[in-house]
Amino acid sequence: MIKLVRLAVVGDDALQLIFSDGAATLWSATDLIERDTVMTRPLADPTYFARAFIESGALAWPNGFELSADSLHCRLGLTGEDTLFLA
Repeated sequence: MIKLVRLAVVGDDALQLIFSDGAATLWSATDLIERDTVMTRPLADPTYFARAFIESGALAWPNGFELSADSLHCRLGLTGEDTLFLA
């Protein structure tokens, strides 16, 4: 099972995600935020978005909104050979 092992905030709505298989990518939450649901609405605030954390290998925010690492990994079409390193 793929898990998130590290994340870094790199913009008002973007994160660098590193997965347990070594894959790393930049992920923009723009499409997710544009859904404007009760759970995603807080993410539109950059200060709140920056409160992202990893819980049991999943991407999470304090309001209880979570995205599984497996689903992110699949949606982004990543393999362990996909890497992106930021300075």
